[in-house]
Amino acid sequence: MTSQEIKALLEKQRAFYKSGATLPVDFRKRQLKKLYASVKAHEQEINAALKSDLGKSAYEGFMCESGLVLTEIGYMISHTKGFTRKKRVPTPLAQFYSHSYKIAVPYGNVLIMSPWNYPFLLTLDPLADAIAAGNTAIVKPSAYSPATGRIVSTIIQECFPPEYVAVVEGGREENKSLLDEKFDLIFFTGSQSVGKEVLRHAVEHLTPAVLELGGKSPCIVDESADLALAAKRIVFGKYLNCGQTCVAPDYILCHESVKDAFLAEVKKQIEKQFGTHPLSNPDYGRIVNQKHFDRLCRLIDEKKVVYGGERDEKGLRIAPTVMDGVTPEDAVMKEEIFGPLMPILTYTDFEKLIQEQKDLKKPLALYLFSKNKKHIRMVEQQLCYGGGCLNDVVIHLATSSMGFGGVGESGMGSYHGKEGFDAFSHYKSIVDKKCLIDLPMRYQPYGNRLYEKLLHLFLR
Repeated sequence: MTSQEIKALLEKQRAFYKSGATLPVDFRKRQLKKLYASVKAHEQEINAALKSDLGKSAYEGFMCESGLVLTEIGYMISHTKGFTRKKRVPTPLAQFYSHSYKIAVPYGNVLIMSPWNYPFLLTLDPLADAIAAGNTAIVKPSAYSPATGRIVSTIIQECFPPEYVAVVEGGREENKSLLDEKFDLIFFTGSQSVGKEVLRHAVEHLTPAVLELGGKSPCIVDESADLALAAKRIVFGKYLNCGQTCVAPDYILCHESVKDAFLAEVKKQIEKQFGTHPLSNPDYGRIVNQKHFDRLCRLIDEKKVVYGGERDEKGLRIAPTVMDGVTPEDAVMKEEIFGPLMPILTYTDFEKLIQEQKDLKKPLALYLFSKNKKHIRMVEQQLCYGGGCLNDVVIHLATSSMGFGGVGESGMGSYHGKEGFDAFSHYKSIVDKKCLIDLPMRYQPYGNRLYEKLLHLFLR
């Protein structure tokens, strides 16, 4: 799509929004119900697209993408009416006689830019929130997941007229053309480097932005952890989607005294979950493209590989790989891995470890496997990160009852459920002042002693 076509599309969406068509709650719910029905109807095509782009099995595709989308849409259908109600708030005595409230209004015309690693989930989830909040939307899927982009486009065209919700497919030129336009909100999910470019463009128009980025999310395993259970859950989360998950445990920080036992359990779990020959497992996916495959291969230090490491370049597949004896100076620790490589580092002093974590960039997620209440409190209270789990990984994002998002270098803003509705809404603060009484102390001329005393009484 050319820049002129994008400009014309956005103008149509602006006109549609200004008509007020998206504001009634019944309209929003009808659109969400159409989207829900279309996702269900196209489940097989969605699975096939995810298989084509990332090698995902139908089970994983539903569990981690289309099933979660249906959950979010269903949540919004049930709760949108309540989210749009006026919220009464206390009114100061100095504003007597009046009442105060907040009311949610849509931002207007929004842009949703989604990534390639969960191309269906991370496109349709924020779209459901945007629709519930009453916006129009232009959706830009990643060019790296073309098959999923096509089914997303099919679903959206089936459900909505383009002046309401539209898809713009393509690559960098289309991204640039979109970002050159003035939107009322930009919602971006992707890498930190691209997120910086998105924010630079947003600043030019003073456009608010929600950035869902990534980073190196640590996973701490202390000496009190249930090592077998920890290994089981970490292996699941680390190698899900071949490690191409923004909240995957990026690296393991294991207490030195239990490292060998933990490593033994990790090896058992890889074989149990993926088989002794993971590259022959039809349910084990692949790296998205040659560029990322080559990047991951460069991060593997063969001398430190203690399990896995096998590669299938033709199929863009890397077996679940474990690296031991890793240090912060290794290449694998210099960037977000975003692949099936598990570096294991060790520590001996938990308090020192926490202090060291404070000096690092704020991660999108942090995980702690521990039964030690002191350690749990330290992680919860002293470290800043987007979100996480205690004695599990990844699952904190799979709920509509909590917001999901980053902090600092890992993003800004959050969504899912009520937070998703809020992300795409502006809350107007309104005082409804009655005409029956008009307190005189705010008006000039000043100096009345009684009014001064009343003013001090009201405002203390």
